[in-house]
Amino acid sequence: MRTTYVLNGPNLNLLGHRDPDVYGTATLADVEQLCHDEGDRLGLQVMCRQSNHEGTLIDWIHEAFEQEAAVVGNFGAYTHTSIAIMDALAVVRAPVVEVHISDIYAREEFRHTSYVGLVADAHVVGRGIRGYVEALGKVVELWT
Repeated sequence: MRTTYVLNGPNLNLLGHRDPDVYGTATLADVEQLCHDEGDRLGLQVMCRQSNHEGTLIDWIHEAFEQEAAVVGNFGAYTHTSIAIMDALAVVRAPVVEVHISDIYAREEFRHTSYVGLVADAHVVGRGIRGYVEALGKVVELWT
C-alpha cells in the first residue's frame, strides 16, 4: 500500500472557526476524516499532519521523500512565501499535489504567487474541503 502525506500548514488547525465565509465550517478533523475515508477507498495509506511551523513541515516533506511517499499539501500562507518548502518538495520523487480550500487566484493579488505550484505535479484550488478528495485522486492518477 502506497503512502500519501496530507500536510496542512499554518492556521489550518483553525478551520471551522477562521473566516468561515472563505473556508467553510468544516474542521481540520473533518478534513482528516475525509482524507482517511478516501485513502481507504483508493488503497492509500494516508498520514495527516498539521503544523504552524515551516521547519516542521519541511521535516515531514523530507520524511515523505525518504519513504517515497506522495505529498498532498495545503501549506497555507507558506504557499506564497516559502522557497524552503518549494525546495524540499522539488526533491520528492512521488506525486506532489497542491491543494487549497479557497481559490487563491480569485483572492488578494499576493496570494496569486504559489511557490509550491512551481514544483507540484497537480493543483486543486477553490473546491472546498472536497478538494482534498480530488487531490488524492490525482495522486493515484499520477502514480499509474
